Amino acid sequence: MEKTQDITIRTEIRPGDLGYVMYRHGKIYGEEYNYGVNFETYVGAGLHEFYKNYDPELDRAWICEQGPKIVGFMLLMHRENSTAQLRYFYFESECRGLGLGNTLMQLFMDFAKERKYKHAYLWTTDHLPAAHHLYKKFGFRLTEEKPSNDFGKPLVEQRYDLAF
Repeated sequence: MEKTQDITIRTEIRPGDLGYVMYRHGKIYGEEYNYGVNFETYVGAGLHEFYKNYDPELDRAWICEQGPKIVGFMLLMHRENSTAQLRYFYFESECRGLGLGNTLMQLFMDFAKERKYKHAYLWTTDHLPAAHHLYKKFGFRLTEEKPSNDFGKPLVEQRYDLAF
């Protein structure tokens, strides 16, 4: 466990964690970006895929807690060809700006290098400039953009890639 102020970071997935992360993604992205229920179900399907294929040697979830409350989350999901996918990175609004994004990104990078991944990628949308800045800071580069209406509104999905 890592500690930032009164926030701890654990990697053990417990009952309720994945459902809560799905719920918070739906609420936060609905309130802040007007994403529809389609986004929440997309997150749920991805979390199901993650856990169905979960291998603790290759996959990792970082769960940020303040007391008993989950306040942030990110996971690394193994893909083919020594590739890691970064997914479901979020923080509650009161926990943004504390440096936790840097902490989780460093944990992601360290784990990926330790497990000898050769590439990493993530998908995001054009609505998240602070996240884009963080990804670029850690060496990810924008490699693809495509218009989408999948989350209940017009937006641009973006793919960022990194070679180790």
